[in-house]
Amino acid sequence: MSPVQVIADTDRCIGAGQCVLTAGHLFDQDEDGIVQLLTGAVDTEGDVALARQAEHLCPAAALKIQPVAGYVAGNDATQGQRGA
Repeated sequence: MSPVQVIADTDRCIGAGQCVLTAGHLFDQDEDGIVQLLTGAVDTEGDVALARQAEHLCPAAALKIQPVAGYVAGNDATQGQRGA
């Protein structure tokens, strides 16, 4: 799973809270109800799906999900290692 970056436009946010209801471990709201990100990058399949669902449900279109810049699939510390 390729990680994605979650971007919140706090100027667009109307405080509906759909993001928090959908993925409360990824989003919160400040005292005015404006979205706050609890994480910048999401990398598990389930969390990516929840972040995308929150993006879709946001009535103000204040959330954007995009690939993490510079990420290359399969380019991690275990690439090329073989079991003993």
